[in-house]
Amino acid sequence: MKSTTLRTAFLSGTALLVLAIPAHAFAAEAEAEAETTAADTVEDTAAEGEEIVVYGKGEVRQVTEIGAADIQLTTAGSSPFIALRKLPGVNFQSADPFGTYEWSTRITLRGFNQNQLGFTLDGVPLGDMSYGNTNGLHISRAIISDNIGQTRVSQGAGALGTASTSNLGGTIEFFSRDPQDELGIAGNVTYGDSSTLRAYGTLDTGDLGGFKAYISGAYIDADKWKGFGSQRSTQINAKVVADLSPSTTFTAFVNYSDRKESDYQDLSLGMINRLGYDWDNISNDWPLAVRLAFIGANRGDTGVVVAPNAFGTTYPAPITSVDDTYFDAAGLRRDWLASARIEQQFGDAVTGGLQGYYHTNKGQGSWITPYRASPGGLPISFRTTEYEIERIGVLGDLKAEFGGHTVQLNLWYENNDFEQARRFYDMGNSQTVPGASALDYQSNPFFTQWNNAYNTRTFQYAVQDEWALSDALTITAGVKGQSVKLEATAINPVPGPLALGEIKSEDFFLPQVGVLYTLGGGNEIFASFTQNQRAFTAAATTGPFATSAAGFAALRDRIEPEKTDSYEVGFRFGEGQLSGVIAAYLVNFSNRLLAVPQGPGIVGNAALLSNVGDVRSVGAEIGLQWQPIADFTVTGSYAYNENTYRNDIVNQAGVVVQAIDGRTVVDSPESIANLELAYDDGMFYARGNANYTSERFFTYSNDRSVDGRVLVDALIGVRLNSDNKFLNGLALEGTVTNLFDEDYVGTIGSNGFGFSGDNQTLLAGAPQQFFVTLRKDF
Repeated sequence: MKSTTLRTAFLSGTALLVLAIPAHAFAAEAEAEAETTAADTVEDTAAEGEEIVVYGKGEVRQVTEIGAADIQLTTAGSSPFIALRKLPGVNFQSADPFGTYEWSTRITLRGFNQNQLGFTLDGVPLGDMSYGNTNGLHISRAIISDNIGQTRVSQGAGALGTASTSNLGGTIEFFSRDPQDELGIAGNVTYGDSSTLRAYGTLDTGDLGGFKAYISGAYIDADKWKGFGSQRSTQINAKVVADLSPSTTFTAFVNYSDRKESDYQDLSLGMINRLGYDWDNISNDWPLAVRLAFIGANRGDTGVVVAPNAFGTTYPAPITSVDDTYFDAAGLRRDWLASARIEQQFGDAVTGGLQGYYHTNKGQGSWITPYRASPGGLPISFRTTEYEIERIGVLGDLKAEFGGHTVQLNLWYENNDFEQARRFYDMGNSQTVPGASALDYQSNPFFTQWNNAYNTRTFQYAVQDEWALSDALTITAGVKGQSVKLEATAINPVPGPLALGEIKSEDFFLPQVGVLYTLGGGNEIFASFTQNQRAFTAAATTGPFATSAAGFAALRDRIEPEKTDSYEVGFRFGEGQLSGVIAAYLVNFSNRLLAVPQGPGIVGNAALLSNVGDVRSVGAEIGLQWQPIADFTVTGSYAYNENTYRNDIVNQAGVVVQAIDGRTVVDSPESIANLELAYDDGMFYARGNANYTSERFFTYSNDRSVDGRVLVDALIGVRLNSDNKFLNGLALEGTVTNLFDEDYVGTIGSNGFGFSGDNQTLLAGAPQQFFVTLRKDF
């Protein structure tokens, strides 16, 4: 429910702050100029200003970084991806104001989608972060966003030793904050639209003779912004850092997450035009859901056979299809993620590290479906996709410096046991009260469609030499190799209809070379070439096993892993007030894999996987940061990307099935831009962010698309600076997402992408939402 009072207060406060900030900031600057020369003041204030975005100085490839303070300028509890939107080439979409609703979250870098990127937390691999994740977990579950200390984005290619087998198009590395050196507590409480209540708290021990730690907790309970249902999450993080000796450091963390999210209805363009952006599931109306299921069965739309009944064959207006609205759907995920690392200094020139990690996950995707009847007699049942992950892995690294050389070796091994099942549960026989909740884990199914176990064993090595030929010129060269072996077996007594067997993807020579030339004055030129591979994944819903036994037999010996050859060149510039980066790139993407849907995505029909040709990505991007005074920062970015298919899709007989040569890649906007204004004088602080995304196609033939949009978010706040440690750092802030309440499509491809025509694969973005946060920092 929206609060008019809250909106009026926020908009009034924003207007006053907009008027007050420039006068206050530049008046302070004028006062400083009265005491010194203008030139000295510019130099001093620039030195005092803190960089919001770091443009990867000293790197041979495009790298940008943000810190914890920047994530804090979004609504408390927001995904770090929202803060990353300001960086060049980053496109992030979601259907909720926090950017954490996993069915909807999508991030792309230079046109490469989420499952073609690599993600890590403190070096621990998070997999490809897709919704039905088979090899990791989403960052929103891996760590509380308040505990992220730094985020590093490599738009083109990540560091050679990054533990990922999916990073075709770049990497995003997250780093948790270290415990504070002094004993303290911090936290925040947020309340706002959609009955949102979110709380975070942390206790840091301080430095206890070389040992320091923290334990943190976060909880959120929010209604959906439309329809009925809730989105809840409980998280606990603990971290310890111990100096075991002057040359030995031990670091460990244990993170827990329990997330339950009611889903939003997937839409098509036709549905939006007919029903509106606010159309959703009917989770509050079980009798209507039963009625629609009976009508769909009577018409033959669902394939369910029912006895003669009085429901007829006409859907009640404005509904025209059984797929226009479902009763309910949800995503449930419960994770434990733990890691321990020991780092050793061997003399002055050699350091090494050994790290182990463990991850376990229980998940359930819920859908109350009219496509299968319950034993109780209703033409509707509870369908689940169930997940269990158990990963254990080891990471090792060794770095040696001698002469002008820095040599680094990285090793990674992981064993991932993943179980996935498709089951159906009884919804009872009541036409007035549902027999189960989509937000509860289910047991005792009446039918199991398939239940398979998948094992993935990953080995990767990387070796690299960074050679400083002079103070100005540095060359890096390295190679990595990886072996990923997959096996699928049935869990008796259910053999199931899907493929079983073994397949592997190996390449032990994937090179990376780069050059950096420093011009002085903060200016430098960089260039790099990287070759990467995306390994196959093992699951029933994606990858080579997501087909029939006959289909797998046909594809096993002929499909190849996707690969990219990435070239980039750039120029970083500036020190003090103005800094930035300009980069251009060319990426040749070969062996593109396409899973061709065999029916509606949510029904779960198997798809066929094939190499269907190449993609070429050509683009340029610029990022700028300007600090005219220490308290005020302007950050801007623009990226142009031409991402096109290079082949038509043909069948084995050589006949063109779909003419897409030269078409734009789906979900790949041509232009992305961002402008952010931020002010912080120690007491008052504010942020305004405008994000632009151009037209995006959701069919391979480009005959259907969603319009471009501009989203504006804002924050205003005031904090206390006091000698009283309990009051110092206390702050009150208001935030608004989608300030101008724009109607737009956020996520595209929620149910995949079709060749042509409209498709129920869109999610509406959240409308204007207001929040108030009471914050206590250290």
